[in-house]
Amino acid sequence: MRFSVKTVLAVVLFSAVPLALAQDAATDVKKGAEATGHETKKVATKTAKGTEKAADKTGSATKTAAKKTESATKTAAKDTAKGTEKAADKTADATKTAAKKTGSGVKKDTKATGKEMKKAGEKTEDAVK
Repeated sequence: MRFSVKTVLAVVLFSAVPLALAQDAATDVKKGAEATGHETKKVATKTAKGTEKAADKTGSATKTAAKKTESATKTAAKDTAKGTEKAADKTADATKTAAKKTGSGVKKDTKATGKEMKKAGEKTEDAVK
């Protein structure tokens, strides 16, 4: 079997081309993976910073809301205490007034009953004489 140098050289060149192209493709894939990894890292860092800022803002807003709630609760408790105190004072005053009126009415009725009893006693005494 005789091979010509030209044929052998042609076969070697044709087989070398796919190998060279394969190495270029592998290099391109590697570069693409590195670029993707780098971009992923950048995005992850930005996301972490954004999440941290959002958490800080949420914590601050929660703290502010808690302070406002505390203040509103204190104010409502003071107002309720004042209202309860006023209502108790009014109830006590009304009770005193009612007691005075009741006592006055009983006193008047007692006097009237006493006068009637005295009159009845005098009539009875006159009738007995």
